[in-house]
Amino acid sequence: MAWLILGVAVVTEIIWALSLKWAAGQGTLAASAIPITLSFVNMGLLALAMKGLPAGTAYAVWTGLGAVGVTIFGTLLFGEKLNLIQAGFIALIIVGVVGTKIFGDA
Repeated sequence: MAWLILGVAVVTEIIWALSLKWAAGQGTLAASAIPITLSFVNMGLLALAMKGLPAGTAYAVWTGLGAVGVTIFGTLLFGEKLNLIQAGFIALIIVGVVGTKIFGDA
């Protein structure tokens, strides 16, 4: 169950970061409320996941997959550039997360 909660936290992390970029472009207080709210939800989910997972594992997976997701969706939604070498190193993050899940105790 902790891994499922962590997965939801990762999705929330990705949406939070993308909403932060979006809100910066809007420049309104109402738009700023969205990433602020998501940050509380995000941290709550991460804390809940850490009840069943080691803190280092949960945090590494959360930040790693969050970065991967933001990179992918930033490219798709905002036209951000991603070259082949960067994509290769991002793939290494995914390999690290899979390895952590397969070979970890939690």
